[in-house]
Order: sequence, then structure tokens, then C-alpha cells
Amino acid sequence: MTAAPARGPLAGKRILVAKPGLDGHDAGAKVAALALRDAGAEVIYTGLRRSVEYIVRAAVDEDVNAVGLSILSGSHKELTREVIEALRRAGADDIGVFVGGTIPPEDRAALVDAGALAVFTADMPLDAVIDTLADKLA
Repeated sequence: MTAAPARGPLAGKRILVAKPGLDGHDAGAKVAALALRDAGAEVIYTGLRRSVEYIVRAAVDEDVNAVGLSILSGSHKELTREVIEALRRAGADDIGVFVGGTIPPEDRAALVDAGALAVFTADMPLDAVIDTLADKLA
């Protein structure tokens, strides 16, 4: 028996959802991963407390279109920048990076300036997240 082809605004996209650093709270990442899956994406979830190197290696090995970083620890600027730079060093700068979590309004523009495709907060409707990603990954 074969699976039905994925349908939805993210059909055909492969997205790695990662929890970098020491943050041990992943409920939001799991909710986001399920929403991405329900929107048609193939989702790979790395689990908690992953290094930048692990995330980049997994993204390259899994041939993903994007990496979603879920960060609640306050180190969102540093970790996002490190992942984007590591993807560039790996020759994988075609892999987009988006970030979600506890992101203060004053930090959002800096994340986009660093190369993030989009920045999402916990209070954003999942439909808005999906629509934004579908647009950015089209």
C-alpha cells in the first residue's frame, strides 16, 4: 500500500524543525511540526538540545528546503546567526531558516537582517505561519 500524495500549501516541501541550544521545552516545536505536516510538508524533528553542527548536518543529509528553529532560551539572535552561517559554510545557503519562539519585537528585524526567512511568535495563528512559509518557500 502506498501513501497518498501530500496536499496542502507546503506539499512537496521538506522542513527540519530543530531545538538548538540548551532549551528543554519543545511543546511549541511539536505543535508547529504537526501544523507543517498537516499543511503537506514532510517534517523531520531533531529533538531537544541540538548543536548547530548537528542541525546543519541533518538539514544537508535530509535535503530539506528549510530549517525551523524553535528557541525559547533568549539566545535566538546568536543561534539563528550561527545556523545561517554554518549552512553557508556547508554550501547549503539555499536552505532557508525561519525562527519561532519567545522573540521580543525589538529583535525580529535583526533576525531577518541576519538572513532568517521569517520570524514567528507563540501568539501567531498557525494559518498565518503556514501562509507565510508557503509564500517564502514557493
